[in-house]
Amino acid sequence: MSGVNDTNFNFAVFLLTGIPGQEGVYLWISIPFCLMYVISIVGNSVILFIIKTDPTLHEPMYIFLSMLVITDLGLSISSIPTTLGIYLFNSREISLGACFAQLFFIDSLSYIESSILFLMSFDRFIAISNPLRYASILTPPRIAKMGLVVVLRSVVLIFPLPFLLKRFRYCRANVLSHCYCLHQDVMKLACSDITINIIYGLSIKLLTVGLDLFLIFLSYLMILKTVLSVAFRAESLRALNTCVSHLCAILLFYIPHIGLSVTHRFGNSSSHFLQILLGYVYLLVPPLMNPIVYSVKSKHLRARIIRVFFK
Repeated sequence: MSGVNDTNFNFAVFLLTGIPGQEGVYLWISIPFCLMYVISIVGNSVILFIIKTDPTLHEPMYIFLSMLVITDLGLSISSIPTTLGIYLFNSREISLGACFAQLFFIDSLSYIESSILFLMSFDRFIAISNPLRYASILTPPRIAKMGLVVVLRSVVLIFPLPFLLKRFRYCRANVLSHCYCLHQDVMKLACSDITINIIYGLSIKLLTVGLDLFLIFLSYLMILKTVLSVAFRAESLRALNTCVSHLCAILLFYIPHIGLSVTHRFGNSSSHFLQILLGYVYLLVPPLMNPIVYSVKSKHLRARIIRVFFK
């Protein structure tokens, strides 16, 4: 839709974007999206059920994993209605209120996931550096408090964003870049000064994702230092092997997250397809792959899953 020059005009809806130029095969494209969503929801639900019902998995590592699983379920559920609405029913319109609500949940859950990945790296550091006191340091009440702090921090920081967006008038082209709403995407459509949004958005990104990444890096530096001080090579490799699934989760989350942020802030028209691709990877791949990675790499979790489904 072409731009509108009348700054007194305010759009009542935004138009979401699927895969440009492929509108004729949207129904076929919906099939892999439906499969990915089903696998994500079923896979994460199964892991959550196994952890909840098996007392032997009520350890800090699996409690943190259950937090990650709940967050991934939330991210999938937040984006399902608009994504499948586009490909199954060609329903691209979303009201401003619904858009602001969706971006609040997606951004909040993304920042919660970032913080949980840091907590999981801290968990691995305690388990490797101080195994005898592992369970006494990371007690369930302490883990619950850490989880509460993570949720409150993310919600409090993201809460102002919908209100900062609501005060704008939207008189330019009302077409968004993705099949869901993101703050950095919506604010570009405003015909007002968005400096406050840019500064605030960048600040909370640094305070959450930036700080979490730095702390994860420090955790793994200390893990490496501890592992390298172990005299026996087999023990060192066994300790590092417990971190593989977590490292995969870090890469699956942060690479598309950072890539999407960079393309939105510094990209041009030539990077539009990359922006759309990263948008799908950002919300679809971590919830899809995390349960698979942890099921494959965690011997105890894999054994419980096999026992439940193949008695």
